[in-house]
Amino acid sequence: MIRRIDLRGAEASTDYRAVVPRAEFDIEKATHAVQPILDAVRERGVEAILELNARFDGVEQTDLRVPVETLHRALAELDPAIRAGLEESITRLRTASAAELEDDVVVEVADGATVTHRSVPIDRVGLYVPGGDAPLVSTVLMNVVPARVAGVPSMALASPPQKEFGGLPHPTIMAACALLGVEEVYAAGGAQAIAMFAYGAGPCRPVNLVVGPGNPYVTAAKRLLRGLVGIDAEAGPSEIAILADDSADAAFVAADLLTEAEHGGSSGSVLVTVSEALADDVVAELDKQVSATTHSERIAASLAGPQSAVILVDDLDQGLDVVNAYASEHLEIHTRDASAVAARVRNAGAIFIGPWSPVAVGDYCAGSNHVLPTGGCACHSSGLGARTFRKQIHVVEYTRDALAVVAGHVRTLAEAEDLPGHGAGATIRFAGE
Repeated sequence: MIRRIDLRGAEASTDYRAVVPRAEFDIEKATHAVQPILDAVRERGVEAILELNARFDGVEQTDLRVPVETLHRALAELDPAIRAGLEESITRLRTASAAELEDDVVVEVADGATVTHRSVPIDRVGLYVPGGDAPLVSTVLMNVVPARVAGVPSMALASPPQKEFGGLPHPTIMAACALLGVEEVYAAGGAQAIAMFAYGAGPCRPVNLVVGPGNPYVTAAKRLLRGLVGIDAEAGPSEIAILADDSADAAFVAADLLTEAEHGGSSGSVLVTVSEALADDVVAELDKQVSATTHSERIAASLAGPQSAVILVDDLDQGLDVVNAYASEHLEIHTRDASAVAARVRNAGAIFIGPWSPVAVGDYCAGSNHVLPTGGCACHSSGLGARTFRKQIHVVEYTRDALAVVAGHVRTLAEAEDLPGHGAGATIRFAGE
């Protein structure tokens, strides 16, 4: 079901990024298909989006915006148990997001010379929530809550229209929007939704930032429109890596590998372990658990794909080298003294420590955000959070005496760059002295 890679005895110079499996995710190829979509939306607005929704989602619509009363009706009809789960998740995520916010910092660099680091919210954001094989209602929360906490004054949310629900987004997604007070919701998916956010179309005004995961076409659209709008990241297939020793519970490890494989497609599940016995036990558990689960066919396909593997290493030091190179979206640590091992991880979107911190709790109720860097991007990027929805402004204030101290340096450095006008901008204030 899942292949095995033996890295025991590998040379110290081994490039683990090239060895550890990862699905191919050809955004460049997708951009060729996406560019005409973006052009159509830019030129024809709502008319083009309705045509594209009909082509790709098989729905006929007369309007993109979801009526507010439809959102509230979806919330009224929501299963109370689902509502309770959403409310608990919102509470925890709001608490964790609020801890990210920073006060303005005023630094006096010299007498009478201050630089203030001011944090301000983005004016308007577009939030994308995928449809696909599952109604990702949790992604509504992961997008909206940190934006609200950050103080974003205007937000629009888009999710693909569902033929089963008369061209509206999934009812659970609409209910979550109503629960969070998001009333500007559009039944639009794919690249056309990202173009709607960037260019504006009909009632949807252009946004400054687009966030949220999606398929390769959504990601390609974000890449092509970056610059016109900000983006959070180029999200790829979901992935998990687990670092384990012989103290790990094979059933728990297998269940968590299965969790990410349930997304299907190119989702990756990687176990890195020092124990061959554990590897054998996990494979046996996977055989048992996959056959008993609902989506066994797509889970089995994901586990059997080139992006998934059991990797054997000599020791935890090598295992840490492997997982740091892999830079997984989700990383679980199932070892003795797991907290100390986790402290040595440099590259991961989110780390889950010990047997009682499964990645599934991070998907829903941990308080952390599940919109995380994929495809190895955790080596340079962070997950979605309140900081994503804020920007930094440097505010400079000098007195006359403070400027006098550095005016000569400004002139000298400007002339060194052959930009004398820059130097004059400082020295003219002291002309005649």
